[in-house]
Amino acid sequence: MGLRDAAAAALLARPTMSLVIDSIERMFEHGGMAPAAATLETARPVADEVRELQERIRSMQATKLDSRQVPTQPAIAGLLPGGGLKQGATYSVEQSATLMMALLAGPSQAGSWCGVVGVPEFGVEAASSYGVDLERLVLVPNPGDQWLAVTAAVADVLGVVVLRPPKRASDGNLSRLAARLRQRGSTLIVLGTWPQSEAMLSLSESSWSGIGEGHGHLAARQVTITVSTRLGGRPRSARMWLPDPEQRFARVDAGAGAGAGFGAGVGAGVGAWGGAEAGAPAVARPPLRAVG
Repeated sequence: MGLRDAAAAALLARPTMSLVIDSIERMFEHGGMAPAAATLETARPVADEVRELQERIRSMQATKLDSRQVPTQPAIAGLLPGGGLKQGATYSVEQSATLMMALLAGPSQAGSWCGVVGVPEFGVEAASSYGVDLERLVLVPNPGDQWLAVTAAVADVLGVVVLRPPKRASDGNLSRLAARLRQRGSTLIVLGTWPQSEAMLSLSESSWSGIGEGHGHLAARQVTITVSTRLGGRPRSARMWLPDPEQRFARVDAGAGAGAGFGAGVGAGVGAWGGAEAGAPAVARPPLRAVG
């Protein structure tokens, strides 16, 4: 951090330090200590401001590598630390194929080559409908026992790699892979937990629409996406279409057809795993027929 950045950090810290000093002084007002409950209530907002200050200082100290972002789906970018995916970083997705494809679609449409390792049921039809360019997509369905070495090799040549690890790797192997990602500037998206993740993305409150009383089909889904960071700050959440009736990703408050989404394609209800998406009600679908 340079002298100017250090001075800025000190200025940012003054309001927080004032709050801490005020809370201590109030403990000894009127000749006695204030109740413990009142002190705890004051400490909570102070702790939130300390975490916010840490994030702001960290952004001031960001290295050149940290500042290089990967094109990210606009509806999701605002929830991520730094406003988008970063080169050389790892992100965890809580077992949602659709959310994983939403993260892939941004860099894929921007021209990046993407890879998927260890997901044999990956639905290429659904991926294409969500905006993933299949001409720049590499699939390694069954990497076997050498899955970590395969992931490292794929990350050497591709910009974004999706991995579903079959088991937990050793700390040493994780550190070596993290160094490889930083060196190559590749982004890793892990389906499941990962110790060195920049952020964890999870889904909750999923609701589908389009099904009537004995008729209709799955047309759209609303979910709440929550992003938790490894710094321990307050999680960020937003209500989103995943996807909307036109197979696009958008914030719910932006309207069903107004989001910055990716183009329509396959009919709704096609699961991103090649079957029904998790959380979707079981419905009967007519058999596929050849067209063209």
